[in-house]
This record gives sequence, structure tokens and C-alpha cells, in this order.
Amino acid sequence: MIDTIVIGAGWSGLTAATRLAAAGRSVVVVEKSRGPGGRSAARRQGEFVFDHGAQYLTARSEAFARQVEAWSSAGLLAPWRPELAVFGSRPAGAGETPAERWVGVGGMNAVLRRLAAGVACRWRWHAESVGFEAGSWHVRSRDGEVLHGRTLLVTAPPSQSAALLGSDHALSGLLHSVDMMPCWAIMVGFRDAPEVPFDAAFVNQGPLSWIARCDVKAGRGGAPAWVGHAGPEWSQAHLESDSEEVASVLYAEMGRLAPGLASKPALCVAHRWRYAMASRALDGPILADDAQKLVLAGDWCAGERIEGAWISGVAAARRIEALLP
Repeated sequence: MIDTIVIGAGWSGLTAATRLAAAGRSVVVVEKSRGPGGRSAARRQGEFVFDHGAQYLTARSEAFARQVEAWSSAGLLAPWRPELAVFGSRPAGAGETPAERWVGVGGMNAVLRRLAAGVACRWRWHAESVGFEAGSWHVRSRDGEVLHGRTLLVTAPPSQSAALLGSDHALSGLLHSVDMMPCWAIMVGFRDAPEVPFDAAFVNQGPLSWIARCDVKAGRGGAPAWVGHAGPEWSQAHLESDSEEVASVLYAEMGRLAPGLASKPALCVAHRWRYAMASRALDGPILADDAQKLVLAGDWCAGERIEGAWISGVAAARRIEALLP
């Protein structure tokens, strides 16, 4: 019997898993993808390396700032000070410029790869169903393997978590109340570096919301690689559009904003993040059902930034430790 089964190897899941393992608890993390990261995963395609999800992280709380400094000292994070541009007027209520932007060395999943190395992880393990009976949880994979645990931590997006738990679960209503917005990302690779007068740009007009060059970040190297993110409204309106059509539209917009990017690319593909961010996060860092020894965590609980996911993972570990004998 495992002390804790964790569904999801993103920031919340691996933060909680490593803390529980450090406290002497047996933990197994199951992840449907082939590696850790979630929306902080790095995409490697030939000579190109893309951060096609999270672009950087910031630290606003003292606790997370201390953790970031520790990761930096371990060579996992490095400051990123890009030449920034802004297209369109700054939206009302936009946040203040952070004191420092940090990127993973070699990819935004650098920290998560290190965390995953310290706990038992099962990759390409798709949790198809869960159940609670006789005081413990069972989690079944699509391949029919079953794990048994005293406690369960679910860090999937709210709608997926609700589907796992079932419509009659006490937390189902809260989960369905969280509206997750999508994001279409475009990855563009070039043989030769295009002439662009900035490294990244906030875009407050048209379909795009962000564009950035990835290969100049710490530890990346490789051929020139650019990423663009569409805004949530545009992404929602084109949620089921063909990925090639999306790539064509977003690449044309990148070229309009920065003519140097209009040169013929060696690679141009789009990726859809169906559950990119909560339109409004919950007020607390986790959801929990103590009677069932169940905890749900994620950035949709404590804010869409990486810091919010980490805060949620820390809170999840504390609650689970209190639930275990």
C-alpha cells in the first residue's frame, strides 16, 4: 500500500511528491505524458528547442523567492533579462514589472526534471479511473494496472479531475465552477537568425498576446527558435480549428509585428493547450476532502503563475501529511 498516489507530474504534483518523500512517505507519481513539466514542458524538435508553454517564472512571496534562489544556486534556474517590446496599449490592471524573470537552464522543465528524479514516477501512465473504498484509494490505468494508496493527490485540470472523481462527488460542483481558458502556441524555427530588434514582446492587439525567442535563454543553444502565444479569447474562438490553419494565421501575425520573422521558416507548427489558465482562480491553495483523504491542487487554485502552482503543491503536501498516520 502506497502512502500517496499523485496524478500529474507538473509543478504542484512534483512539489508535493518530493516534500512527502523527504518526510519518509512512500509516493508514486503517475503522468500520462512521457516526462515531467505539464505546461512547463520543453519541446525539442530536431535542432530546435522551444519553451512552448510557460515562458519564465517570477517570485513574489518570500518563501518562493528563497526556493528560487536555491534552484539558481543548484544551476537549475538563471535570470532572463530580455530586450522587451510592447505592441498596443497596456491593458488596464496589468501587473507591475517583476524584479527578476527566471528561466530553467536548458528548458523550463529543468527544475521539474530534477524533482522527478528524486521520486518514483511512471510515465505514459494514463489514470483512467479512481475509487475510494474501505478507507483507501485505487487508481486504474488505461492498461488495466491498479495502484492502491492511503491518500490521493490529483493535480489534473479541474474538468479532468471532476471526470475522474465522478459527477456525484462532493467537490464536483467547485471543480466545474473553475473556467479554464485555452492557449494556442506557435513554434517557429529558422536556419539563420532573423533580424528582430527585441527578444520578447507583449502583444495587446490582434490574435497574439506574446512572442519570444527561446534559443537565447540560458542553456538552450540550437538554431533560432521563436514562440508565439495567442490570447485566450482568440484561442477559445478557434479552439477546434485545424492546427495548420492556426499556425498559418499566427505566423503571419508574427511577421506583421516583426518583419524579420517573415522570412521562410524551417519549421512552423502549432500546439493547443486546452487548459492553459483559469479565468479566475479559487481563493484557496487546495481543495480537500479529509474524510476520503483526497487533495486536489494546481495553479487553478492559487493563481495561474508557476509560483501559484508551487504554493498549491506545498499546501497539498502539508494537508496530506496531516491525513497520514
